[in-house]
Amino acid sequence: MLLKDVAYQKIKAKILEEHYEAGQFLSERTLIDELGMSKTPIKNALVRLESEGFVTVSSKQGIIVNDISIERINDIYSLRIALETFNCQDIYQRISDEQLKELQDIVDATEKAAEEKDVKLFATLDHEFHLAISEFAGNNEITRVLLNYQDHLRRITLRHLKKDPSRVQKFYTEHMEILHALKNRDETCSDLMKRHLLESKMMYFQ
Repeated sequence: MLLKDVAYQKIKAKILEEHYEAGQFLSERTLIDELGMSKTPIKNALVRLESEGFVTVSSKQGIIVNDISIERINDIYSLRIALETFNCQDIYQRISDEQLKELQDIVDATEKAAEEKDVKLFATLDHEFHLAISEFAGNNEITRVLLNYQDHLRRITLRHLKKDPSRVQKFYTEHMEILHALKNRDETCSDLMKRHLLESKMMYFQ
């Protein structure tokens, strides 16, 4: 992996986990010291992070960590509801036993993360579950859109769960319900997915 990619991954991880908080001002010197890297890979990483909306780089103010606006969170969830309920409608009659086993493995790992209150791992597995369903449905464009928002969604989920870690149990239970409906080739999986995402969105605004 190139140094600029390593720098990108490390800075993004600190933003997602809110080690660098929204509204915080960073300097190149801070990043150089914390990452133990030279100026060039960090500059390249910042260009990429700015294009993805994570930071704003200003010659006068320095580097500002961007927050996700309420409007954008609302829009992302509305988009997810449309796409992910469609995925469930599309796949519930034809999902294979092998695919169901893969979803079960993710849910089992999620249960363990919930028991251990490992919020970071739980957030990663949460998105693996949703992406797996999309990949099984086989619409590459829908999966591509969800992947494009994956890091922003993970940031939202982590913020959700850090605010109230007990929510991991609710998310886990709802994933189990969706999986159970898929196993039964039950079209209510689509309604369960819609409710799960809608309630997640409403929870964020509480």
